[in-house]
Amino acid sequence: MNSKRRYTEIIKAEAKRLGFLSCGVSPAGFLEEEAPRLENWLEQNMHGEMRYMENHFDKRLDPTKLVEGSKSVISLLLNYYPHELQNEESYKISKYAYGRDYHFVIKDKLKQLLNFMQDEIGEIGGRAFVDSAPVLDKAWAAKSGLGWIGKHSNLLSKKAGSFYFIAELIVDLELEYDTPVTDHCGSCTACIDACPTGAIVDPYKVDGSKCISYFTIELKDELPNSLKGQFDDWMFGCDICQDVCPWNRFSKPHNEPLFNPHPLLLENDKKDWEEITRETFNEIFRKSAVKRTKFEGLKRNIRFLKD
Repeated sequence: MNSKRRYTEIIKAEAKRLGFLSCGVSPAGFLEEEAPRLENWLEQNMHGEMRYMENHFDKRLDPTKLVEGSKSVISLLLNYYPHELQNEESYKISKYAYGRDYHFVIKDKLKQLLNFMQDEIGEIGGRAFVDSAPVLDKAWAAKSGLGWIGKHSNLLSKKAGSFYFIAELIVDLELEYDTPVTDHCGSCTACIDACPTGAIVDPYKVDGSKCISYFTIELKDELPNSLKGQFDDWMFGCDICQDVCPWNRFSKPHNEPLFNPHPLLLENDKKDWEEITRETFNEIFRKSAVKRTKFEGLKRNIRFLKD
């Protein structure tokens, strides 16, 4: 067995041991297909107030500009599908934010994987990325054969649907590379039909500035009155396009204890959320991604849903 194959096999085996759902590898280089797509998306202002999307255009499309001497992009998926869902009479929180903030959980696992590679293979230069740097996660995961980009623009896998996080290690080591899988959305338009705000403007094209997740997390101003009654009780994020996707019938609960929610997150009803205090907010969301919207932001979202 050649060294590239051997290294790739031990990396994938360790990724599995660390709890990752799957691991795929692709050669680091310029993302030719994504370049005009990203440029067009930005020109049409589909990123709304997310001005950070305009930064580091070259680095977004070429990891060799992000990590000097990089040869491979190792893409990893980590399942977050919960064991239990919120009370049905509740304002809703996106499933990815039920437990501990994923940035910290995954960063820790990626560091362990990189340390393992350095111990087993030798001196390897590389960096770990979890949705916090200009890396097109979904494009790399698709290139690495972990799934295809669905019509809702999320990565989809036949085995596991789409309720998982995507992360990368970009390293200066040549490995054996995977190939992309085919698209299995077919003629289905469930996600497009279900989106209350019409954010999926075309198959495979989402106007980020129309997405409920954008309004409830990214937008810092008051929410537009024209959208009253269209948020389907989502107070942080939105899972509608994933919930209706037939491939998510195959989602299985995660095995990461840190993603388990505070009991009140599951138990609270609408009245509890409407009366939430800063202390309770801090208790439920102590190390959660919901902290991003802050107490005032969550209260603003709840007011918008209630009025």
